[in-house]
Amino acid sequence: MMLGVTGVLSRVAELQDQLGLNPAPTVVGGTSGAKFASALAGATGATAGTTAASGPTGGDVVEAAKKYLGTPYVFGGDDPAKGLDCSALVQRAYRDLGVELPRNSWQQAKAGRPVASLADAKPGDILAFNSPVDHVAIYLGDNRMIAAPKPGDRVKIQSVYETPSAIRRVLDTVPSAAVQDMSSLRPAGLRAAATGGLGGVPYANLFERAGAEYGVSPKLLAAVAKVESGYNPKAVSKAGAQGMMQLMPATARGLGVDDAFDPAQAVNGAAKLLARHLREFKSVPLALAAYNAGGGAVHRYDGIPPFAETQAYVPKVQKALAALGG
Repeated sequence: MMLGVTGVLSRVAELQDQLGLNPAPTVVGGTSGAKFASALAGATGATAGTTAASGPTGGDVVEAAKKYLGTPYVFGGDDPAKGLDCSALVQRAYRDLGVELPRNSWQQAKAGRPVASLADAKPGDILAFNSPVDHVAIYLGDNRMIAAPKPGDRVKIQSVYETPSAIRRVLDTVPSAAVQDMSSLRPAGLRAAATGGLGGVPYANLFERAGAEYGVSPKLLAAVAKVESGYNPKAVSKAGAQGMMQLMPATARGLGVDDAFDPAQAVNGAAKLLARHLREFKSVPLALAAYNAGGGAVHRYDGIPPFAETQAYVPKVQKALAALGG
């Protein structure tokens, strides 16, 4: 099955990680810093045999992160006006410089290349904590970091209170010639996300693309992924549902999904399934109930089945959809 550009890149990243190679972060157009704008101009004009202007530095990352000092911690939050969690802070700081990182802390703990120890860390490096990773911060130097620590707290500078489980350096893996405005080359879904459609939502381009193909709201797909797995493509439920969209193996096969752990295939399959339910029940709540409990159960009870899980699931997705502006 054709995976598309995003699926191929995702698979390449997995192979790089397995082989110990250095995955390079995605560099996207747009920056708020004059220094990076100057580098962009130099990089755009670079040709083979010439030295392009350097891209953003670790110091630039630190300054970008400091703009969010005092922002309230909100679990799952990625809107600075409302609140940020730890991985959203890291993603925002790099994104402000035109460097796109994954949304989740465990993914960020694999970005760039490894740094041996805190003694070797430089400002701008990503510090990850615990195993499995559940917290990230940006190193400032002198055993200090900037982080969104926990509920009830705010983005602040604090000491590195324990040995990080991983330290990753991102910026020196970005080729200078790649630091340029590539917005016209991005998939339509990613361009939409950058202009506010699904800004800040992990895998936004996949939701946009699958939504356009199957006539399903990309925000609805994103809301389902949020509730089903928290956008974790490796999630497995106790019942055996797999991947970001939590497809049961038999359901996945029926939808033509060969690998439910592949984000592109999973989102495509979920879009196909939701489109089918929406046509059949002509109601978003009933389509969501069918996604969770099966269409047969919805028909049998002539509405949302009286299962505790399904009764809770439908409003959760509706709330997530509302948070996305859907």
